[in-house]
Amino acid sequence: MRFVKKLPNTITELDGVEKCAILLLSLEPESAGTILKQLPTDAVEEVTRKLASLGDVPKNLAEQVIREYYQLTMAQNYVKEGGLDYAKELLKNSLDPKIADKVISQIQTQVQKSPFSFLQRAESENLLTFIQDEHPQTIALIVSHLPHHKASEILKGLPNAKQIEVVRRIANMEQTNPEVIREVELGLESRLSNLLMHSMEKVGGVQTVAEILNLCDRATERSIMEGVESEDPDLVEEIRRLMFVFEDINMVDSKGIQGVLKEVDNSELCLALKTASEDLKNKIFSNMSSRAAELIKEDMQFMGPVKVSDVEAAQQRIVDIVRRLEDAGEIVIAGRGGQNDLIV
Repeated sequence: MRFVKKLPNTITELDGVEKCAILLLSLEPESAGTILKQLPTDAVEEVTRKLASLGDVPKNLAEQVIREYYQLTMAQNYVKEGGLDYAKELLKNSLDPKIADKVISQIQTQVQKSPFSFLQRAESENLLTFIQDEHPQTIALIVSHLPHHKASEILKGLPNAKQIEVVRRIANMEQTNPEVIREVELGLESRLSNLLMHSMEKVGGVQTVAEILNLCDRATERSIMEGVESEDPDLVEEIRRLMFVFEDINMVDSKGIQGVLKEVDNSELCLALKTASEDLKNKIFSNMSSRAAELIKEDMQFMGPVKVSDVEAAQQRIVDIVRRLEDAGEIVIAGRGGQNDLIV
C-alpha cells in the first residue's frame, strides 16, 4: 500500500524536495517536464518519489510554494542584472520587509556558492581588458564560469591565436580543484571583488564551447574552428554536432528550409520528424505543398515503432545538410551573425 503523507498548511514546515514536488504538481505537464530535465538524475528520482507520496495539496499551501518560487526567480534575475546590492534594493521596495529579508538571505547563500559571479557585473569590454593578458588556462577557467553571451563577447575580443588556445582548454576542461579557482579569484578580487569558492565545480567541456560559439558571429566562429581543426579535427566535429541540433532548424528562414527540403528524401524526413516538436513540424509543413505535407503526415502515421537511434541518425544527416548549406552561404540561420554578411 502506497504511503500518503498529510501535508501541513504552511510552507515553513516543508523541505526543499516537498516544495519542488508541489510546484511541479501545480504546473502544466509540459512546464513541469522542462523543469525536471534541468535537475540531476538523483534529484529527479527523489522528487518523483515525493510526488508519488503526496496526498491532497491544500490550495493555500500550493499558492505559498508558487509565490516563493516566483520571488526567488525574480530575485535571481535582479542579481544577474545588477548584482546582490541591486537585488536587495529592488526587493525591499517591492516586497514586505520580512519577506524581502528572507529572500535576500536565500539568494545571498546561492550567489556566494557561484565562482566568479562578481565578474558578471563587469562590462564585457572592461573585463576583456582586465583578463586578455592572462594565461590561456586562466582565461579558459574564467570564461567557463561566465554566462555564455558574455563568454562569447570575451572570446570574440581575444587575438585569434589566443582564441584557439582558450577554446581547446575549455573543451578539455573537466573538474577544477577548488584551490586552483581560489588562487585565481584571489588574484582578481583586489581589483574587482571578494568572492570565495568552497566546492568542487565542474565547468567547461565541449558543450560549453558549442554554446559560446553559437553566440559568436560567423566570421569569428569560422576562424576559431579552422584553427582548432588543424590540430584536432575530431574535436571540431564534436563541437559542430553540438552547435546546431535538429530543433534549431526552427531558426532557418522559409527560403532556407525550402532549400534544405530539396536535398532530403521523404522517407528520411518522415523518420526525422518522428520526435520533432509541433512547432518544427508546422514550420516544415508550411514550406511544402499541401499535397506533399499530407503524404508525409500519412507516412508518419503508418510508420509504426522506430528505433530512437535511427531517428537521431536521420536528424543528424539533415543537420549536416543545413550546416553545409550555411557554410556555402546558401541559407541564413537566425542569431548566427549571417545577417551581417548580407548586402542589400
